[in-house]
Amino acid sequence: MLTSLENKFAIVTGATKGIGRAVASALLEANVAVAICGRNQETVNAAIHDLSAKGRVAGIAADVSKEDDVRNLFEFVDREFGALDILINNAGVGIFASVADMTPDQWRRVIDINLTGSYYCAHQAMARFRRRGSGFVINISSLAARNPFAGGGAYNASKFGLNGFTEAMMLDHRQENVRVCSIMPGSVNTELGMSPKASWKMAPEDVAEVVMTVLRMPERTLISRVEMRPSKPSK
Repeated sequence: MLTSLENKFAIVTGATKGIGRAVASALLEANVAVAICGRNQETVNAAIHDLSAKGRVAGIAADVSKEDDVRNLFEFVDREFGALDILINNAGVGIFASVADMTPDQWRRVIDINLTGSYYCAHQAMARFRRRGSGFVINISSLAARNPFAGGGAYNASKFGLNGFTEAMMLDHRQENVRVCSIMPGSVNTELGMSPKASWKMAPEDVAEVVMTVLRMPERTLISRVEMRPSKPSK
């Protein structure tokens, strides 16, 4: 029997556009209360306005690479919802350059958001899950976590690291009724990629559909890793 998500509480990071926005929308349609964040309060407010017709949504500006911002986000959720069941670590950035041309600041930005930010959020979530007695973390990774490409030094490193972090966290906490999954999309029609948008790419809603499938699996079952790719990629 599939797990009901009715009346659950979730955080989706980086949810003002793209995959995060699609995931937040799908959760709201399943009657999950959703807290979102983005780095800019105006874009967070605009997303809340657009999503509010679908359900209970709230949010604040937060840069997940900053520990204080993450702490503020989770304390905001404590006040707004009083509980947390689901964390979707989606916030991410792509800066693409050769190792010779990438600056240390660019390197740190990618690693700090894509990898360290996921740790900050998961660390905060675990304290809530332990009080709740269960929880679910889905980390939005990438096929770049196993397929290096030229210009992807920082991005590849962040996603390879995210996969390792995800699997270790799953092993750490599976006996505490906390399920952890990594979803690894290939080319998705978002602003993040190196190539422009194209009709052959997956849609953010496709990733959201997989997120919902993973969350709804019976509690005895964990889908720990999902790879996604376009059916007919550009030649």
